[in-house]
Amino acid sequence: MAEDTADTKVWENRLRRKAARQGLMLQKSRLRDPDAIGYGTYMLVDASMNAVAFADWHAPNGYGLSLDDVEDYLSGR
Repeated sequence: MAEDTADTKVWENRLRRKAARQGLMLQKSRLRDPDAIGYGTYMLVDASMNAVAFADWHAPNGYGLSLDDVEDYLSGR
């Protein structure tokens, strides 16, 4: 995954707001090792139940989504 840029951060924040309007929270993997599987990836969590709503089930800890994946899910694609 590409390193965080200003554009990526703006995109991420826009998706956080979009997720919140749908009752979801966008969570980013907390892994700090750029070589780790799952580094810099995301998942969506149901805010009311604190349960995973959308994630890559094959990735460690349930993360594994790109911002493109998150945007597609939130847009209903």
